[in-house]
Amino acid sequence: MFRSTNPVLRESVFARERSFAGGQVMTIQGTVNKCLILLALVMVSAFWVWGQVMPKMPVLSYQPGQTGNPAAMGIAMTAGIIGFIVAMVTIFKKDWAAVTVPIYALCEGAFLGGISAIFEMSYPGIVAQAVLLTFGVMFCMLAIYRSGIIQVDQKFIMGISSAIGAIFLVYMVNIVLGFFGRGIPLMYSSSPFGIGFSLIICGVAAFSLLVDFHMIEQYSRMGLKKNMEWYGAFSLLVTLVWLYMEILRLLSKLSRR
Repeated sequence: MFRSTNPVLRESVFARERSFAGGQVMTIQGTVNKCLILLALVMVSAFWVWGQVMPKMPVLSYQPGQTGNPAAMGIAMTAGIIGFIVAMVTIFKKDWAAVTVPIYALCEGAFLGGISAIFEMSYPGIVAQAVLLTFGVMFCMLAIYRSGIIQVDQKFIMGISSAIGAIFLVYMVNIVLGFFGRGIPLMYSSSPFGIGFSLIICGVAAFSLLVDFHMIEQYSRMGLKKNMEWYGAFSLLVTLVWLYMEILRLLSKLSRR
């Protein structure tokens, strides 16, 4: 069995989650349905926070110079912290996924709504572009996976895994430096090197979707419990949120040039 690059889709995570004979089992269609539900929850909470930051304005139609409720950003940041805690609980308490994963989706949506509003204030129209590109990339990756153009084998998975490990290390170093008032300039620069850096990260996030599709398909054949569909959908949501944030960062760099 292959190893996933997504930390919430490790084989060891599912090793003890097989369904007993006669019980309902995890399916691909069921996981897709759960993923659609989670995306709807994300959008509901994101739109609500967006409306608080930019009141009386249609979503994705913010006009520069208008302001909203400052407390909304506090709500978004708090939701982000709660979402992270709930995600950790989900990883260690997989049987709770049917409850914790929808909560995670709502919290993550609120967080993304606030962050997106910040970007929109500086770069009007950027959020619509990021959303369309994120879903466009997802469907392209799904088509590529189903066509078999790219074979998701052990070498491919190990390559993506190594790239994610390197990116995670860069993130951690940047966070540590941030405590000392410093950071990694490349992560924020709109120079060709900065844009190239963001393109690489977006590419890794996009190809991670291929691995996630593959692992969900493999795990659906293992006879896992029906409840694990929520967990599989959770893993896809984690990757999609990462991809969206990186596309948002890339577009902001391009807008500054």
